Amino acid sequence: MRQDIFVSVLIPAKNEANNLKPLLEEIRLALADESYEIIVVDDGSTDATLHELRQIKSRGLSALRILRHERSLGQSTSLYHAAREARGRWLVTLDGDGQNDPADIPGMLNLIRGREGAVQLVAGHRVNRRDTASKRWASRFANNLRRRLLKDATPDTGCGLKLIERAAFLRLPYFDHMHRFIPALIQRHNGRMIVHPVNHRPRTAGVSKYGNLDRALVGILDLMGVWWLIKRTRLDAQAQELAQEIEA
Repeated sequence: MRQDIFVSVLIPAKNEANNLKPLLEEIRLALADESYEIIVVDDGSTDATLHELRQIKSRGLSALRILRHERSLGQSTSLYHAAREARGRWLVTLDGDGQNDPADIPGMLNLIRGREGAVQLVAGHRVNRRDTASKRWASRFANNLRRRLLKDATPDTGCGLKLIERAAFLRLPYFDHMHRFIPALIQRHNGRMIVHPVNHRPRTAGVSKYGNLDRALVGILDLMGVWWLIKRTRLDAQAQELAQEIEA
């Protein structure tokens, strides 16, 4: 059954009831020519998110699968649980707030067709961010610090829109907030990445789930942890099997 689905779209959603219907319709239109599924993880929402998802599924979106956390476990855990349940060989991750544009997904898929095994990640780069000035400043600071420390050659690791080989994703070490470091972790496992410019849109409903100070304090601790992981890895070397020697 898994091989019948080419791409699984993974969406963590916490209190995004007013954003999901238009977002899921956009995904349906964008992937009309693909074999796909959509997995939305209701991450402990306290609004009508779960009700809205059930309504959308009952009205005919058969590609939709719903996972539910009784309490909020965060974006990384939501993505990990969805990836584990996914049937597609490729995973598309995007945020549930509607700021990522599903129309970018077909172009990302075109980058990996015919390159089986050669590329493990297509990372979105929001070239024209539609966020507040303070959020853009905090993001630039975090991206610059991360690039200097991890040397991951990624201009926008915080972009929620990514295309990842499922097998490569599941090889990554899991920890809370690991979604912010997917490019560096993919490269740690000798994976190849392509950066792709994508559209970014203003949020039309709801509010961001955490502030800039929260991101900074947690991000610095995680950054040091990922730096340590990369420094301690030996995955850039391979063991070679020796041919059996024939005794004279």
